[in-house]
Amino acid sequence: MERYVDVAPGVRLWAEDIPSTGPQPAEPLLLVMGAGSSGVAWPDALIELLAEHHRVIRYDHRDTGRSSAMFEEEPYGITDLASDAVAVLDAFEVPRAHVVGMSMGGLLVQLMLLDHPERLASATLFCTGALAMQGAPELPEPDTALLRLWGELDDPRDAEGELRWRVEHWRLLNGSGTPFDPAEFRALEERVVEHAGRTEAVVAHARMDTSGLDRGAELATVTVPTLVIEAPEDPAYPPPHSGHLARTLGQARLVRIPGMGHAINHTVVSPLAAAILTQTTQTATPAA
Repeated sequence: MERYVDVAPGVRLWAEDIPSTGPQPAEPLLLVMGAGSSGVAWPDALIELLAEHHRVIRYDHRDTGRSSAMFEEEPYGITDLASDAVAVLDAFEVPRAHVVGMSMGGLLVQLMLLDHPERLASATLFCTGALAMQGAPELPEPDTALLRLWGELDDPRDAEGELRWRVEHWRLLNGSGTPFDPAEFRALEERVVEHAGRTEAVVAHARMDTSGLDRGAELATVTVPTLVIEAPEDPAYPPPHSGHLARTLGQARLVRIPGMGHAINHTVVSPLAAAILTQTTQTATPAA
């Protein structure tokens, strides 16, 4: 079921509620994507595996997909995007869910853990880093080639040029630990473009206010069962970002998916789903 969720005056988010295919589904599972990415960037194969155990909800962030594109008129901050995730749960009348966050989505889930712990049955974070904190160890920056490409984000490109740029972006994000299939990610981006109805690059999330992320010291108080998945070939959050995040959370589990980078290609779908489901089924409560 697809619907629109009103999260603020004049701001609507596209969301999709995917029913479980299993006989005894546990509590719902909410997927929170990274910066500039719509909900349809979650691979269908991954959703099918998760839906064997959970009702799955995914959605488009502001300025992505079919959600309101309004940053130029109404600027917002990253904390607003965290509130949006809670609003999506409210709209679907989900009191508590397992929540999975990738990249920026992982930062949003950390904010949810701090501000709305009662809404999370469990949390899974991957391809992300810890919220900032004073005294944190110095961690590696993103790969220089990736930083150069990010500098081209809002360069003018025609539709075909934009698709080529996005595929190259995924090639760098994928890393060298698993095979990269350009056709797989071109098909993904063609689906993203068809869903959104436009080819322009999403630049709003690169420009939004990121204040409110300096709360890493509070993560030690988190009691919600949390899993951190390390992607050892991630060029955006390279090791030891995941280890630092797990230690900062205090009680988090850390698992490693060999070869994984900052992309969900077909070779990592099964181990990623298995890791998420191990976390959610360990804390499973039947759906109401």
